Amino acid sequence: MKRNLSPFLLLTFALLLCSIPSVQAVTLPAIFGDHMVLQQKADVKIWGWAKPGEEVTVTPSWDNQSLKTKASNQAQWALTLQTPAVGGPYTITVKGYNTIRIEDVLLGEVWLCSGQSNMEWSARVGIDSAAQEIPKADYPSIRFFSVSHRTADAPQLDLNGHWVVCTPETMPDFSAVGYFFGKELHRQLNVPVGLINSSWGGTPAEIWVSNETISENPLLAASAARLPQEEWGPKDPGKAYNAMIAPLIPFRLAGALWYQGETNTVDPANYVRLLPALIQNWRGAWGYDFPFYYVQIAPYTYDADAGVALRDAQRRAMAVPNTGMAVISDIGNIQNIHPTNKHDVGKRLANWALSKTYGRKDVPVSGPLYRSMKVEGAKVQLYFDYADGLKAKGKALQDFEVAGPDMQFVKAEAKITGNTVVVQAKGVKRPVAVRYGWRNTALPELTNKSGLPASAFRTDDWPQSK
Repeated sequence: MKRNLSPFLLLTFALLLCSIPSVQAVTLPAIFGDHMVLQQKADVKIWGWAKPGEEVTVTPSWDNQSLKTKASNQAQWALTLQTPAVGGPYTITVKGYNTIRIEDVLLGEVWLCSGQSNMEWSARVGIDSAAQEIPKADYPSIRFFSVSHRTADAPQLDLNGHWVVCTPETMPDFSAVGYFFGKELHRQLNVPVGLINSSWGGTPAEIWVSNETISENPLLAASAARLPQEEWGPKDPGKAYNAMIAPLIPFRLAGALWYQGETNTVDPANYVRLLPALIQNWRGAWGYDFPFYYVQIAPYTYDADAGVALRDAQRRAMAVPNTGMAVISDIGNIQNIHPTNKHDVGKRLANWALSKTYGRKDVPVSGPLYRSMKVEGAKVQLYFDYADGLKAKGKALQDFEVAGPDMQFVKAEAKITGNTVVVQAKGVKRPVAVRYGWRNTALPELTNKSGLPASAFRTDDWPQSK
């Protein structure tokens, strides 16, 4: 016989259900999970969601000191933990109506790796000496977090991904550049290293910048509007930033690595504004000026002078404080836009970090970088940073050109004089501009005592070098 409950009993039952706490009220973003690395000796924010008004307690095992807060009426909560020096493994317990235990947490150095395919490129896809490197990739103190490809029209609160320990099984699917960078830091500093890879092959830099940053700058907005639509990824400003960068903010970082630019060769002149805008956008979002080290794209058979113009824009972007650029013109492949020597790329990025972020004085940072010029009659004396022990790989320097007021560049004779280079060209009595390596496929001749190559450069700011 079917019985109907009275309205009073139904109301009582409903109220009872509402009074029972949710079994999974407290939750965390994916970036907080087992095997993660947190930045050492820092104020580290941890955040998540819970029922409005629910008390949340966070207890790290490194000091067993509990911190408490309550979820807001937006069901959000956040606390700041003070992390000690390198250590672990630790446990972090997050308790509300339910309890979450984050296991195997290390304290060390956390770096974000981003960009397009050359950053995303893994050992499984194909790198030099993969057969030798993969079996040796047994580093329990190096941890990987890979962000899935996603787009969004507005900044998101969470993303897909999880932390894994570096092993011969996990290393082949992670960013090879990121791995070799982290391996070098771990080897030199003897610290745990956490690497977050948020990259997407074939994408322009615009998608990694907030839409507001692009739209508020007419020059950036106009260039973004001209980007062609591609089948392998988005081109609209902010799309990857919203889904693959914003959810990581404000997870504490030691710094960021960037390897991108190939797709932006469609408008290389814009990159001198675009890359600094991206750096400032990210730093502003995180709230501090973390180090930002990036890779200059390698020589390749681009159209016109698009490749070398993009490389020079990257060089000029070093005017942004606390940045560094790894020049890889000597380890690229002019027939392959994806050079397979990722080991040296990661190591050169690591040397920037070791020197500028961690204070090591015994690592080579860069090849010669153009600083200034001085005209003396028909000769031009060129001054460089990182110029100790200037030398030519061949018998003579072949890739210097000089132009007079007519803006016509002609091949120049170049001679190393101490830590400078003196150039002159027949028929150019009043030189006003110099350029070096101004071809897409130019391979470097000028190096310093470390053997690292000089970056291509131009001293003029003419709309188009002729």
